[in-house]
Amino acid sequence: MEVRYTGDPIRYPRMTTQEVRDSYLIDELFVPGEVKLVYWGVERAIVGGIVPKAEALKLEAGDELRANYFAERREIGIINTGDSGCITIDGTVYDMAHGDGLYIGRGSQAISFESLSADSPACYYLLSYPAHAAYPTTHAKKSDATAVRLGSQEECNKRTIYKYIHPDGIKSCQLVMGFTELEPGNVWNTMPAHTHERRTEIYLYFDMDDNSIVFHMMGMPDETRHIIVRNQEAVLSPSWSLHSGVGTSKYTFIWGMGGENQAFDDMDGIPMKDLK
Repeated sequence: MEVRYTGDPIRYPRMTTQEVRDSYLIDELFVPGEVKLVYWGVERAIVGGIVPKAEALKLEAGDELRANYFAERREIGIINTGDSGCITIDGTVYDMAHGDGLYIGRGSQAISFESLSADSPACYYLLSYPAHAAYPTTHAKKSDATAVRLGSQEECNKRTIYKYIHPDGIKSCQLVMGFTELEPGNVWNTMPAHTHERRTEIYLYFDMDDNSIVFHMMGMPDETRHIIVRNQEAVLSPSWSLHSGVGTSKYTFIWGMGGENQAFDDMDGIPMKDLK
């Protein structure tokens, strides 16, 4: 498990492009036949990519957690960004199609991941935060998620937000998770931008072709930077940083949050005139 520490708003303005990428971008997250985990010091979040091939892959705690098993003190959100597979939790099997979500509650012990085809594997995106209580493990298809349609063609941001783990959907301790799908011809997300001091947020961009990129905007409103992001790469957003993006074509991104509260609309909007 990689341990990642990121800069603070004082050090951040002096960082080079490579330093920004090294701190906030997680690339090579989905490695065939491997479980890759990144432990972020902020909110003690763990970001993961799991790509089973012919053999099932087990989720282990690792020395970094000092736990008997991964979910001993944690809750987990999973969204499958690849082809079909299944996840087995303490003997119960959950079929996972592309776009399916799964909340894994605290106390779940034996967790393993499989693909239906080694040639077209599932690509499981994992997001985990510490949990103070146990909530039921719950599976959700894309059709089960709360769908909210926003934006307009004129502003190039027509999109649908699918909410999986949130106070009115799948219950959790602090994890909030879902994804946003842009319609063809639309390229902007989360603009006008915002911050939320009470929690961090992590984006995973996917469903992009090899020649597409997203310019992910981050930083303080008066000191912005961008990170070039490609398919199946994630970006860490501290509470002081805005998080927005524009792509060269449509894309989908998973958003996940943890921190002080679970209110989806608890955000501090940034007027367009204040961005620099």
